Amino acid sequence: MRSRFAQLAARWVPRSPGVTLAEPLAADALQTIRRTLADRGVVFFRDQQLTPEQHIALARRFGDINVNRFFAHAENYPEIALVAKEPHQTRNIGGGWHTDHSYDQAPAMGSILYAREVPPSGGDTLFASMYAAYDALSDGLKRTLEDLRALHSSRHVFGMERPDMQGRIGKPELATQDAVHPVVITHPDSGRKALYVNPGFTLGFEGWTVEESRPLLEYLYGHAAKPEFTCRFVWRTGSIAFWDNRSTWHYAVNDYHGERRLMHRITVDGCALGG
Repeated sequence: MRSRFAQLAARWVPRSPGVTLAEPLAADALQTIRRTLADRGVVFFRDQQLTPEQHIALARRFGDINVNRFFAHAENYPEIALVAKEPHQTRNIGGGWHTDHSYDQAPAMGSILYAREVPPSGGDTLFASMYAAYDALSDGLKRTLEDLRALHSSRHVFGMERPDMQGRIGKPELATQDAVHPVVITHPDSGRKALYVNPGFTLGFEGWTVEESRPLLEYLYGHAAKPEFTCRFVWRTGSIAFWDNRSTWHYAVNDYHGERRLMHRITVDGCALGG
């Protein structure tokens, strides 16, 4: 049986004639995408053919573009981060649960990932709903979390030389970002509560030691990654996933060794988050 999140997400996969993202979006289509993204956390599109210019134009309809500090970018297009893995490489990018840019004072609103080249099989992306994870917590734990804030940082992920990511991720000297956010946020568009910690970038609770923080964080991570809160997207060339970083986690599955996978990602700026 598919999870409730998977059932909801699967309803928005446009089919022919569908939405052609290479063309300027009509106001009603743009509003539908915004509303779906805020409500469900991720929107999927199939069979899109975008030039880099069209990809950039699409992202700008939703906000300012965040030019990634650390990722290699498409030639002549610094707005487009390359998410790539070559046949000889064993480590992928994003191979663990995380949400993009939670280490920024104003975390990214969303990411638009476009499949340029995918392996014959494998390389799926998992998504987890932080709305669903929060809603399923006990009332007692919700009360415990409502006044907590957590420290997020880029330093432990991007602030060191990574030989296995050479040519893909670099500039460790730029990894100076630290931010404190509520553990439970009120989503700025939907008004719903969402759990806002993640295994990739969260270090601990404000005012707690790392050792004190670890047991509760590990519980929340295990809870939020339960299958009933997740869905799995199978990529095809031309597919797009547009996810909301405030209400979802994602995880790039690394099960296609010996094959090439090339994705173009644009990140859209967001705003400061409140509880």
